[in-house]
Amino acid sequence: MWKYCVSCLLSAVVGGVMVAFLVDHKPLLDSAYGDEPAPRGGRPVVDGPRPGLDEAPLGGRRGRLSEPDTHPDHNQESLFGADGLTAEERVNIVVYETGNRSVAHITTKGTRETGLFALEVPTEGSGSGSVLDKSGNILTNNHVIEGARQVAVTLFDGKSYEAKFVGADPVNDVAVIRIDAPPEILHPVELGDSRELKVGMRVFAIGNPFGLERTLTTGIISSLNRTLQVHETRTIKSIIQIDAAINPGNSGGPLLDAHGRLIGITTAIASKTGQSAGVGFAIPVSLVSRIVPQLLERGRIVRPEIGIAKVFETELGLLIYRLVPNGPAERAGLRGPQMATRRKGPLVFETEDRSAADLIVGLDGERVKTADDFLSVIESKRPGDRVTISVMRGGKELRIPVVLGGEEPAGGRGKN
Repeated sequence: MWKYCVSCLLSAVVGGVMVAFLVDHKPLLDSAYGDEPAPRGGRPVVDGPRPGLDEAPLGGRRGRLSEPDTHPDHNQESLFGADGLTAEERVNIVVYETGNRSVAHITTKGTRETGLFALEVPTEGSGSGSVLDKSGNILTNNHVIEGARQVAVTLFDGKSYEAKFVGADPVNDVAVIRIDAPPEILHPVELGDSRELKVGMRVFAIGNPFGLERTLTTGIISSLNRTLQVHETRTIKSIIQIDAAINPGNSGGPLLDAHGRLIGITTAIASKTGQSAGVGFAIPVSLVSRIVPQLLERGRIVRPEIGIAKVFETELGLLIYRLVPNGPAERAGLRGPQMATRRKGPLVFETEDRSAADLIVGLDGERVKTADDFLSVIESKRPGDRVTISVMRGGKELRIPVVLGGEEPAGGRGKN
């Protein structure tokens, strides 16, 4: 019995000595495994991988993850410049300071008929525009000023001027108005090049949404070469789609690139509520550059005339429904529906035979399927140019040359 008691006593002594040794030499053991010295009194032992340590690869060693740099000065040096701004913020500021003085706030007043007795009710509208030159010409959308009896333009300095109509192209929703303002306060916008745009490029829209003057919104180009319907049968091609916030009052304002250059005119949004839903559209400046010189010179766009008043779109092509009397198409020999006379007793009936009309299937060797396709090719020409129209007549395809009519560019005023 006494041997058993002695053994227990010796075991307790040896255990106490070992515990004391381990506690006193814990820092040495920790440093051998790459750990920091433990605080006095030890720390709980964790079974399995310890927090803050990498899982070791097969056959590899396990070490501590590098600690993140939480020093505030180091983070600020990497994100902010000496001026306390990020690179993105500096671009935003430079673009706004470059372009905001070129933005005009346009307000309109007009009337519309309403009620049973067609009473005229006053209306008001608001939009945006860009200063084109020192002569006071302002670029905007046609729908901003269309039907207005009075148009006022407010510049960046808060001064307002009455505007006069210069010219418009309703087909492409572009218009120019003019104000009589001192040249020194007119800051023309710099024109860019929309032909070099790419999806993902940053864009900046400055306008007057809800009457809030010279408001900047930013985004990217979401897509290119969209089509936007502006009339029942006409669309604008090469439209720029953006995700920058566009709201009522932005129409007609500039869309700028990261250099502050004009690359488009904000014109419409896709929205069920009439407010920004992240899908906006802008007319490319390459189209504007072709239109504005004619508007400044003539007040309208000179377009060639083909002399086809109306067509029906079919699966096979464009069926001619009405020709302009003695127009270019009729003179060239194109045919519309024929009127057939039928007598029944004393009565005479006239019926329209559409099967006799020519079916347009091509233009200058290219197939056309819609009236918009056909008109787009025609409007790329000039009065006096010759085009070749391919038609189906009596089961055979014919090619008929037509000399386009319309006002010559160097001539006087005529029908548009």
